[in-house]
Amino acid sequence: MALPSYAGPIERVWYYAYRLICAAIFFFLIVPILVIIPLSFNAEPYFTFTPEMLSFKASGYSLRWYQDIVNNEQWLHSIKNSFIIGIAATLLATAFGTVAALGLSRADLPFKRLLMAVLISPMIVPLIISAAAMFFFYSAPFGSDFALTHTYAGVILAHAALGTPFVVITVTATLVGFDKNLIRASSSLGADSVTIFFKVIMPLILPGVISGALFAFVTSFDEVVVVLFMAGFEQRTIPRQMWAGIREQISPTILAVATLLICLSTVLLATIELLRRRNERLRGVTY
Repeated sequence: MALPSYAGPIERVWYYAYRLICAAIFFFLIVPILVIIPLSFNAEPYFTFTPEMLSFKASGYSLRWYQDIVNNEQWLHSIKNSFIIGIAATLLATAFGTVAALGLSRADLPFKRLLMAVLISPMIVPLIISAAAMFFFYSAPFGSDFALTHTYAGVILAHAALGTPFVVITVTATLVGFDKNLIRASSSLGADSVTIFFKVIMPLILPGVISGALFAFVTSFDEVVVVLFMAGFEQRTIPRQMWAGIREQISPTILAVATLLICLSTVLLATIELLRRRNERLRGVTY
């Protein structure tokens, strides 16, 4: 919004000071992340800018670390695991979170606040505590023969538990503007519960469901603490491989992987924003 012509001196100072503060905040948040991108093209095996890079010489830049991702079996295995675990955990979290949100939207549900607090508790409890609790629970819930630690199922269930709160919150927010008269009208026309859900409810809450699913996927894709507790070598994900790379063998390949993750996160965030705007249009919200 442009500064009005009648604005006084204090309003003019605050107008420009506010924008300066916002720019400083964005600089503080974004620049440390953006520094990783040019470093991933470093021709030398260093985590710093070389004189050739600072002078913008072609010899200072290389794609060797991106090629190393393709030629390294450990990185390829980690990428495959991240997508397998992330997609499976997202499907579970989306199903659980959507059902929970629909239940919480009922006006006659008892202990609604308590149930909501329990469902979003994985977002509040420190992750190290959740990881330790999951490790001891999944290690031998029904005896050692049924241990889920160091298995894909255990990691998927743990990541689904972490992603479910995001689905609950986004779908619950979408249901706030949902007109329940549509359900009554559908019932009066003879539609059963399944038809009402898939033909009436789901199309209207779909943007919130997809947004929650994307948040759940990002949570699983970027998570490392639970993987350290729950996963073995076969279940090693990208963050776990990056952690091992920093501790065992420092290589700028980590920066190349981090750059790809930044690009993926940017695409997902843009998708979430587009879905949010579509949801507002469906609900008739304008600004």
